[in-house]
Amino acid sequence: MTTWQRSLVGYAVAVGLSATATAAPPKPTTINFDADKADKPPTRFDFGRTGEGKPGAWRVVADNTAPSGGKAVAQTDTDDTSTRFALAVAKAPVLADVKVAVKCKAVSGKVDQACGLVVRYQDENNYYVARSNSLEGNVRLYYVKAGKRAQLADWKGEVPLGKWFDLTLQVKGDAMEVHFDGKKILEAKDATFSAAGKVGLWTKADSVTFFDDLTVTPL
Repeated sequence: MTTWQRSLVGYAVAVGLSATATAAPPKPTTINFDADKADKPPTRFDFGRTGEGKPGAWRVVADNTAPSGGKAVAQTDTDDTSTRFALAVAKAPVLADVKVAVKCKAVSGKVDQACGLVVRYQDENNYYVARSNSLEGNVRLYYVKAGKRAQLADWKGEVPLGKWFDLTLQVKGDAMEVHFDGKKILEAKDATFSAAGKVGLWTKADSVTFFDDLTVTPL
């Protein structure tokens, strides 16, 4: 190999290394509700319901303890139908491999005190959901197919009522993880849904739950 050829090879390697080194990781997107009008539905979401009962009432609420500032979004309807799952689904993005995190505060509920995160949402009857329950003291991971839930994993532990905490759901291929307050608590593998879908928020029955800082990171 001539000196000239060696120089070309060296240049190609250098360019390749530089491109690899400067490739930016996917950027997270955080949705908060400070720019939304109080007592109105959040503007960047659509709404649905799995199961029976009322459709749910999602409203922007004032809360001076909210992590991002003075507002959060809440499911405020207290219909206690036990098979009612109210959904607020972000209009964008649409992703298959994704990490979704949210700040949650369970406020009240006699039947349930649930905070849920949804990924790979196809429609209101088909999606994955990780949900905490302050009343039961657990976090569970489910898939919902044709409107029916099937449990994939379960963790038992304290889930505070009336205090903000972090809930994270990550899916990549068929591998799934759930984190609670920064600690990984659940793992599962499932291939029920592999296509890209929307992400969103979820509650059950009469749960009044506040949400803030929904952060979506492509994987």
